[in-house]
Amino acid sequence: MIELKGLSKSYTVSGNTVKAVQNVDLTIEQGHFVSIVGHSGSGKSTFLSLIGGIARPDTGTVKVDGMNIWEYDDTRLSRLRNEKYGFVYQFASLIPTLTAKENVLLPTVFGGNTDAADAENLLRLVGLGDKTGRYPSELSGGEQQRVAIARAFIHNPHIVLADEPTGDLDEETEADIMAFFEKINREKNVTMIMVTHSSDIALRAPYRLRMKHGVLEKLT
Repeated sequence: MIELKGLSKSYTVSGNTVKAVQNVDLTIEQGHFVSIVGHSGSGKSTFLSLIGGIARPDTGTVKVDGMNIWEYDDTRLSRLRNEKYGFVYQFASLIPTLTAKENVLLPTVFGGNTDAADAENLLRLVGLGDKTGRYPSELSGGEQQRVAIARAFIHNPHIVLADEPTGDLDEETEADIMAFFEKINREKNVTMIMVTHSSDIALRAPYRLRMKHGVLEKLT
């Protein structure tokens, strides 16, 4: 379970204060699939960073399974991110000198007992079972994003935070990725929190929210 209480974060840009996230209270049960829709600059990415232990809040708490993650020291916070979270971003950011399989396995360098078979299985699930040995330069943009998504699941995370995961994809690849997310959420009970600018994509999630000027509200 994820519990947010009074969560706020501001930035100073060119001498002006930007309230990226404003006093958010939210509870997300284990296994829920939540989408958050909003325009660019609405605070969506900052919100994910606060939940994921990347950006420190100005005020408020982020509790995961009853523990406030922002009371952890840096070592424990890094371990939490590596073991419990999976992160998916709009851009794949693959290592160009590593194959698809090696890119998926990259997080295991920092711990874990995952082997090559796990990476191969994940690549098969995202439709790249025949391209495990290809380098990023040999893959299309959509295929690179699939590799990045497989990489996010290599540690069997409890929570996946997806920031515009389909924002740069064609409609067919977008549909495939969303089907994969739904399958993993349903079969493995992984908590999914996805931010997007697309109302159509947001509607694919059973639990839907909107962020506007840092304020979170239910999406009807």
